[in-house]
Amino acid sequence: MSTHDTTRTGESAETSQDYYGTPGGPEDETPTYTVGGGGDWDEMANEVAALGAERIVVNMGPQHPSTHGVLRLVLELDGETVREARAGIGFLHTGIEKNMEYRTWVQGTTFCTRMDYLTPIFNEAAYCLAVEKLLGITDQIPQRASDIRVLMMELNRIGSHLICLATGGMELGATTIMTIGFRERERILRFFEAVTGLRMNHAYVRPGGVAQDVLPEHLDLLEKELPDLRRGIREMELLLLENPVFKGRTVDVGHLSLSGCMALGVTGPILRSTGLPHDLRKSDPYCGYETYEFDVITRRDADAYGRVVIRFDEMWQSLRIAEQAIERLRASQGQPVMVEDRKIAWPAQLSVGADGQGNSLDHIREIMGESMEGLIHHFKLVTEGFRVPPGQAYHAIESPKGELGVHVVSDGGTRPWRAHFRDPSFHNLQAASALAEGGLVADVIVAVASIDPVMGGVDR
Repeated sequence: MSTHDTTRTGESAETSQDYYGTPGGPEDETPTYTVGGGGDWDEMANEVAALGAERIVVNMGPQHPSTHGVLRLVLELDGETVREARAGIGFLHTGIEKNMEYRTWVQGTTFCTRMDYLTPIFNEAAYCLAVEKLLGITDQIPQRASDIRVLMMELNRIGSHLICLATGGMELGATTIMTIGFRERERILRFFEAVTGLRMNHAYVRPGGVAQDVLPEHLDLLEKELPDLRRGIREMELLLLENPVFKGRTVDVGHLSLSGCMALGVTGPILRSTGLPHDLRKSDPYCGYETYEFDVITRRDADAYGRVVIRFDEMWQSLRIAEQAIERLRASQGQPVMVEDRKIAWPAQLSVGADGQGNSLDHIREIMGESMEGLIHHFKLVTEGFRVPPGQAYHAIESPKGELGVHVVSDGGTRPWRAHFRDPSFHNLQAASALAEGGLVADVIVAVASIDPVMGGVDR
């Protein structure tokens, strides 16, 4: 933990300060030493002892190498024990939701895909499902498009869990887990790049369907990678799950009960580690998940170790779903992947070219040389976008981190009047205090890693 300069506070109740540097009131009776920036830990500890302070307030992050992204944790320590923890957010300010109000409904996918940058497909899918609900075309989405969405989401779920376990292992000193996790995720990114033209921030799921089809050669590439992906996941399991050092750091650490999860609105693996089988793919199916065979994984540990096991087991279930989706896509080759309504379907004729993107040559030839009406329609659809009837809709899906919900409001125009995302990282991060308080400083790292927050989704 990096340490800071010797700003003396807490020598008396009157001079104590809170975590954000504002003077405390007379109720602050515990002598507290607030750490500033720079300095040496040993020198600071000696000064604390000289002052007779009982507690130390320190910042862990956002510069700390073991905190996620730009997460700031303010810890009040009594020795090595965390007496109070507070998560500070607001260092990112991407303004994604506000920017979406100034773009067309289709362009909204290029913004929301960048929120939780480890789960871009889920961001896009949740947004598009909400827009489709507003448009009243939920039942018109081609089955092949829904199967593609399922395949992409489940592969993205594996990729997200791999990064969670990889970075969590690195934060505990298990660098081998880090290298294996990123190596295995690369297999999924290769498939994503082949289909969408991009490794991340795809803007692939669009209102009405998907941007382009998954071709047989893409499925061949994926099926070639799956056996190696299975071996890699199993390798990580063997390295972690029965490792006595890893179990010593995670078993009975970061405990959060079912009642605590319900009170804080916590979902995803944290909630399922308490034994509650809450999964929107089962309880409120979308994209045809009710037709797929898979199990909802639960445990009763309610600790960091249980969440690790759940994520491993969920990756196996995602592989199970992905194989079913591949089989369906093999059988439905040539079927449409975008809704038939041409006033909504864009880009209906897009295909990945040698440059990684581009429109179908046949489509360009038609609108440029044969159909003036087609050219005008294409121009209007691209520049202005389609209109969405006035109203509001909410749609939630099961992302790797929990319930990802989207509330969209339309005033009847070609742009969202409001788009708001219920990102699970934001809600789950509320549990950081409950997970960390009463434990040791070292356990804070484990607790935060078990939440798996991505600050791009927290500070939208």
